[in-house]
Amino acid sequence: MRRRSTSPASRPPAKRHRTDEDAVLAAGGRRIAPTGIGHGCLHDVVRPKAAATTDETSTSAPRDEGAIETPTKPAKSYPFELDTFQQKAVEVLERKESVLVSAHTSAGKTVVAEYAIAMAIRDGQRVVYTSPLKALSNQKYRELREEFEDVGLMTGDVVINPSASCLVMTTEVLRSMLYKGGEVMREVGWVIYDEIHYMRDSERGVVWEESIVLLPDMVKYVFLSATIPNAREFAEWVCKTHNQPCHIVYTDFRPTPLEHYIFPANGEGIFLVMDRQSNFRDSNFEQAVTVISDSGGTAAARVANRGRGDDGKNEAVNQDIFKIIRMVVERNYDPVIVFAFNKHECEKMANSLHKVDLCDDDEKKLIDTIYWNAMDALSEEDKRLPQVANLPNLLRRGLGVHHSGLLPILKEVIEILFQEGLIKVLFATETMSVGLNMPARTVVFCSPRKFDGAGFRWITSGEYIQMSGRAGRRGKDDRGLVILMMDERMDPPVAKNMLHGQSDTLDSAFRLNYAMILNLMRVEGADPESLIQSSFAQFQNDRALPGIEAKIVEIEKERDAVHIEDENAVDEYVKLQDGLDAMIRERRVVTNTPTYAVPFLQPGRLVRVCTKVPSVFNSTEEEAIKIPAPGTEPGEDDVVWGMIVSFERIGGGGKSGKAAYGVDILVRTRENRNGKTPLTVKDKSERYEIVLPNDSDESTEPRILRFPLEQIDIMSSVRVYLPKDLHPREARDQCMSSVGEVIKRFPDGVPVLDFEKDMKINNDNFAKLLKRIEGIKSMMRKHPIASSERLPEKLYAHREKRQLSIALKQAKRDAKAAAGLIMRDKLKQMRRVLRRLGHTSAEGVVQTKGRVACELASVDELVTAELIFNGTFKEVDVDMLVALVSCLVWRERSRNAAKLSEKTAEVYNRLKEVARKVGKQMVECKMHVDIEEYVDGFRSELMEIMIAWCKGNKFAEIMKMTDLFEGSIVRAIRRVEEVLRQLADACRVIGENELQEKFLLASEKVKRDIVFVASLFL
Repeated sequence: MRRRSTSPASRPPAKRHRTDEDAVLAAGGRRIAPTGIGHGCLHDVVRPKAAATTDETSTSAPRDEGAIETPTKPAKSYPFELDTFQQKAVEVLERKESVLVSAHTSAGKTVVAEYAIAMAIRDGQRVVYTSPLKALSNQKYRELREEFEDVGLMTGDVVINPSASCLVMTTEVLRSMLYKGGEVMREVGWVIYDEIHYMRDSERGVVWEESIVLLPDMVKYVFLSATIPNAREFAEWVCKTHNQPCHIVYTDFRPTPLEHYIFPANGEGIFLVMDRQSNFRDSNFEQAVTVISDSGGTAAARVANRGRGDDGKNEAVNQDIFKIIRMVVERNYDPVIVFAFNKHECEKMANSLHKVDLCDDDEKKLIDTIYWNAMDALSEEDKRLPQVANLPNLLRRGLGVHHSGLLPILKEVIEILFQEGLIKVLFATETMSVGLNMPARTVVFCSPRKFDGAGFRWITSGEYIQMSGRAGRRGKDDRGLVILMMDERMDPPVAKNMLHGQSDTLDSAFRLNYAMILNLMRVEGADPESLIQSSFAQFQNDRALPGIEAKIVEIEKERDAVHIEDENAVDEYVKLQDGLDAMIRERRVVTNTPTYAVPFLQPGRLVRVCTKVPSVFNSTEEEAIKIPAPGTEPGEDDVVWGMIVSFERIGGGGKSGKAAYGVDILVRTRENRNGKTPLTVKDKSERYEIVLPNDSDESTEPRILRFPLEQIDIMSSVRVYLPKDLHPREARDQCMSSVGEVIKRFPDGVPVLDFEKDMKINNDNFAKLLKRIEGIKSMMRKHPIASSERLPEKLYAHREKRQLSIALKQAKRDAKAAAGLIMRDKLKQMRRVLRRLGHTSAEGVVQTKGRVACELASVDELVTAELIFNGTFKEVDVDMLVALVSCLVWRERSRNAAKLSEKTAEVYNRLKEVARKVGKQMVECKMHVDIEEYVDGFRSELMEIMIAWCKGNKFAEIMKMTDLFEGSIVRAIRRVEEVLRQLADACRVIGENELQEKFLLASEKVKRDIVFVASLFL
């Protein structure tokens, strides 16, 4: 692969107008005219009502008219002219007022943070710079130390110059300092929150919210954020919480405009679908979709051979990646970041480019020098680790990978090489899009879908904006390129929303935890209720109340307007239907038991599959009333016929211990465009409307969808021929035609497997159940209303009224919740748990056990405290103690975990007994906790690994004990060491000196070699 020396012709950059900007303007923002060669921005301010003038309330327009006031003695000067949004933010800072700066990646938000630091130092104040990740804190520390001399770092495991005027720290450290108090926080005048949009993170977002509430009112804030549509709402919360003005400075301008392309699977080129002026090009999009359709690139085709190996799919993806990389490099569009959505995909794609070499001899030498100089921190044995030894083969060809499975030192050297322009193509997971200063010229998405823990879905517009924002380097590129690889059809509205939709709103992820409650009960003048009342979650909840009340009135009007003819008779019929549904669910539980069902899951067998997801079956009140199709038996109107393609065991069934199976079934589908049809099933990739086999028109297509075994209603005794290759559309159409022919041939019903003779279900209770089902069906057929020609119409009206009644009940519940303190009941339940477990007294005074739990912010406080007070940690030796702590830290499953020794298993079982005891207390206190699931959350996968590590085994040796990535093991061991230090602190608090020494000794045994090698940025 060779480069092309000519660069593409450039067009003048233009400002992108997005719906985020409209949201800011609609909330009261004012346009600020551009200054000099800069670009305009939006400005808004929220002031406390007491400080507002007669014509300026807390929701008024800004008091200035858009002029930029230049400070007479600026705290910091720059060798370039500031953009308008930067100038406006600096002006706000010089007023000594807080500001939220909302702008795209690479727009220049860091300038505002640097000015705030310079200003604080000038004025003799201390400033705290917080970031969401330790890696970001390390990198930011290095950057700020080059700019300002007096900079310190505090990340929990690293403390450098803690008395500095500017302290860089993780948000967790800031929260801990606020709870413990101290001289540092009394001297802080400014706190800078980098990546404040991270506050919506479900796991750690609460830490941001907690720390903002806990900070004193005298502190001023700089919030740096990606574009968010509800910026004013956040500023109003800050204003209300701390009784101080909060400004919003917003810009949607990208210094380097983006062009968005689609690369269709198996295609030969890219299609421009959105230009740098944000115009969506429908004709180009349709052309790209046509290429996908012509190549058979559909979701069904990709899973047609599921269970028969994915080598063909992987090879096709790798070929497409090669085509894109070749085009990008030949046209000088590198460096490029290729985003994949899991670690294994990153590795596979990078290793597939074995013929690609993008570096000349001088670059190779420089890469070797930088890489091995960095590796000098490792021992000779650690240098021979496969990940360390093999990575240079990629790097020397200008390729790299970046994901959480890499050793931290390797991630850092890759970041350095990429920033120096020596890595031309970087395969990365989306975590790299958060904060790290690593812009590229081109960004490639290897798929428009990602797995979110429940299933595969389209990436959101917010996710797309965050990752695509890495494209285009300010001052280097005239434009940034974003290429979206597509291997299935996408409707234009979906594409437009993804490429040009709003950013994700900044919503609260606030939740209660026991350490938070105990800490607040200890702090004078604070209590959990006050924190909840001041939270962003409560603020958003309060704002929602008027809308909910209006919604209640609207729903009541709609419900009262629904007229049902023969309403009493319809009610009777629906009650019979509800009873039938419940019995059919019982029948399915038995017939879909793997022992009975699995032997008949042969390819080609016709099955009647239920088109409603299992979660709906578990509902009673909210079960939708079904409208029977002509000619259907009662209870059979939510099922369709399809054909089994394959099946696989997908798990052990969790706490029940039963095996779980997924069955791939060929059904006729229609893309569900409005999302309102009830006949849907969630496949791993999409929601489709399932239609009858003979409903074939241009809008339908046979697709292979993954159904849980539990969703099969009944199996036919008929099997038809199933071609080996279902990729061609014609093959799938022919199969569905065969299904339709079988249905036509048996007008009285497709032959089904006999439950007793074929499936061997010999159970008296089951036989009685079948008789009851037939009895209710008979009653429904004989019901007076069953013969009514208008039955579907009456049932539809009944369903509509019932759904509105359900919606009304929910809205009233929401209104009741919104009218008071959120989480009130949960707080009461958690306090009861703390009291019963001895953390607090009946009067609400924190006891010794509670003081210990306050120190345990990184693990389950209740179980860990029990292990301290019941003597478990005292009784085990140091190595086993470390293994036990790993169970508190590690939450992931591993397929090839090391088998536990008898001694280790005994200690692990003791931990589970403690967890079960705590879980039972939670349930007794009315908390919604699944005890077995709670106990199962304490995993044993790392126990033998940690014992081996404590005994001095080398890292290479412990890696042979697991199939986990090296980076995952390092991160886990570091977390174990962090918890050991927390446990030592907890013991110090209560005077348990002997146990404190034991934890400190354990920490020393763990802290060694490659796992704790220092960051390259320090």
